[in-house]
Amino acid sequence: MSQVFRGHLEKVILLSIFGSLVISMTSCLKRPVAIPQALTPQKATVAQVEQETVAPTIIAATPDTSLAAPGTRKDFSKNGSPLTDFTTAHFVGSHHCARCHEDLKDSGGNDVSIGGHWRSTMMANAAKDPLWQAKVKSEVHRNPALAKVIEKKCVTCHMPMAWVQAGVQQKQFKLHGVNSILDEFLDPASKLHEAAMDGVSCSFCHQIKDENLGTPESFSGQFIVDTEILPPGRPIYGPFRDVYPDTMMNTVGYTPTFGPQTNDSALCATCHTLYTPYVDAAGNVKGEFPEQTVYLEWLHSDYGEPAGNRHELGEVKGKIRLCQDCHMPHSENGGVFIANPAHKNVTEKDHFSRHHFAGGNVLMLNILHDQIVPIQVSASTQEIKNTGKRSLEQLQMNSARLFIRDTGQSRDHLTVDIEIDNRVGHKFPTGFPSRRTWIHLTVEDGSGNTIFESGQPLEDGRIVGDNSEDMTGYEPHYDEITSPDQVQIYESVMVNTDHQVTYTLMRGSAYIKDNRLLPYGFNKRSASNDIKVYGHAEQDNNFKAGSDEITYRIKAAKNGGPYTVTARLLYTPVSYAFAKDLRRDEHLPLVKRFRHYYDKTDKSPVTVAVARETVK
Repeated sequence: MSQVFRGHLEKVILLSIFGSLVISMTSCLKRPVAIPQALTPQKATVAQVEQETVAPTIIAATPDTSLAAPGTRKDFSKNGSPLTDFTTAHFVGSHHCARCHEDLKDSGGNDVSIGGHWRSTMMANAAKDPLWQAKVKSEVHRNPALAKVIEKKCVTCHMPMAWVQAGVQQKQFKLHGVNSILDEFLDPASKLHEAAMDGVSCSFCHQIKDENLGTPESFSGQFIVDTEILPPGRPIYGPFRDVYPDTMMNTVGYTPTFGPQTNDSALCATCHTLYTPYVDAAGNVKGEFPEQTVYLEWLHSDYGEPAGNRHELGEVKGKIRLCQDCHMPHSENGGVFIANPAHKNVTEKDHFSRHHFAGGNVLMLNILHDQIVPIQVSASTQEIKNTGKRSLEQLQMNSARLFIRDTGQSRDHLTVDIEIDNRVGHKFPTGFPSRRTWIHLTVEDGSGNTIFESGQPLEDGRIVGDNSEDMTGYEPHYDEITSPDQVQIYESVMVNTDHQVTYTLMRGSAYIKDNRLLPYGFNKRSASNDIKVYGHAEQDNNFKAGSDEITYRIKAAKNGGPYTVTARLLYTPVSYAFAKDLRRDEHLPLVKRFRHYYDKTDKSPVTVAVARETVK
C-alpha cells in the first residue's frame, strides 16, 4: 500500500501487546480440484433469471474510453470535489444532508460529522470504485447474453438511488442497442448520473423500509424503498425516537421517522448477502451462487440473533454485536446535537453512530487517494487518509490475534505451534472471494540467517510458495507445514460447473475451498451449504469456531540457535490471481483504467498481527 497507510505497527501488534492468538494448519499436497458432492447445482433458465432481474429501459449513452473517470469535473482539486446536490422524485444528493449534519461535535469536542466521515468511505465511493467498474465490464464481456442481468445485479447495490429512480421512471428512459445500464449511469449527460455516482448515500439507506428484512426475500439487493409517498410526507428513518421533523420537511422534503431497522444488521444484509446466477460453459444458467454471505455467517455465530430482535441504542446486548456496533461505532462521548445549527427543539443525543464504515479495503483507499482527480472522489486527501487510518486500526486492533503457542527442538528439527483467533462477527476475511489472509512465518538462526520462510509476499502481490502462476490450481488448507512451498492461506476458491478453478464470478458454481477463519460460536457441522467450510479444513479438528491451530516442523540443527521465530498474519483485499485474471480483458477501457491504477499502487499486504519468540 502507499505510504499513506503503510503503518504496519508491528511493535504494537507483537504478542506482548496483542495478547493470545493461535494459528494451526493442515498438511496437504497441491492437487487437482474436485467439486464437493454435497453441492447440487440448482436449475434455472435464462428467462427466469431475466424475469427476476428486469432492468428499466434507459437512454443510450456513449461511455468514456479514456483513463480518466467518466465525467471528471474540470474544477476538481486535491481538496476533493463538493458533494453532489441533485434532486430526483425520491432521493436527494448527499450535499443536501451534509448542510445540516456537518461540523458536529460530541460533548468531549470530538468530530462526529456525518458527511466528513462518510464521504471518503467505500460506501460513498461504491459507484466510483474502479475495480468494481472493471469487474462488471469483464463479467459482461465474458457473458454478453446476460449483460442486463449482470449490470442490474451490480448497480442495484453500488448505484442504488439511480437504479430505484430509473425503475420508477421507466417511461422516460430507454435502452437501445449494445449500450448498457452502467454506461448510462457513468455518462455525465445522464439525468441519473449524479444519483448513481453518490453511491450508497444518506437518502438511500435511511429510506429502506422495515419489510422482509433478514429474510431471503430481502437479500441480493431486494430492499424496499417507498416510492408512493410524496414530499414532504415521505419518511426518512433513523434510530432516535424524539426527533424534530419541521426542518427536514421544509428543506429536503422528508419527515424524520423512528426506524428501529437502522440499528439492525438485517438492514445491511440486503446488500451484504448476495447470490449471483452462474452459467455452464455453454452460457446456460444453472443456478445461484453465494457470492458473499456476511450476514448469514454472523447469524450462525455467537454474535448474531434473528432479525426483528431490536435493541435500543446503547443497550447492553450480552454477546450480541451488530454490524453497526463495529462499523459505525458510537461517539466517545454523548451530548451530540445531530444537526448544525441545532434548532431549539433539537435535543442532545447519546450513543451517536459515527459513519466510519471502516472495513478491510485499504488497497482501494490507496488508489482513491492517489487517483483522487481522475476518479473524481468527493473527499479530500486528508479525509481519505483518516478513513485509511480507521481501516488499518480495524484490521490491526479488532480483526484477529496471533500468538506462538509452543515451541520445541529435537536433534534436527524445530517445532512451532501457532494459533490465530478471529475477533470479528463473521468469517475473516469475508465478502467478495478476491480477499485472503495468510501466515508469513520466518525462522532465523543465531547468525541472523533465514533458514526457513513460508508465505513471503512479493511486490506484485504474489505469495512465494503459492501456485500463483498456475491458475488451474490452488493452495490447500494445512494442519502441519514442513516445507517453504506450503503456505497457510485463508480464502475461498470458486470452481465452475466443469470442476475447474475460476475467477469469473458468473462461472462460479461452488467453493472447492473455504477455510476462512470462523467467528466464535460457528458450528461447522451444522452450517448450511452456503456458509459451510469446504476442503481439508472441514476435517481439521484444529480448525474450529473462533480459531485455527497449525504446527510447523522445520529442519534446524540443534547447535544453530538461538532461533528467532516470527509469525505474521497478512491480509489483502485483491489476490494476485484475481488481478491477473482480470488482465485478460485489458482491451476494455474500464479494465485498462483499473490495471493502470493497480500497477501504480503499492500492493503490500496489511500486517494484521505479529508474534515473535526466541528458541534457545
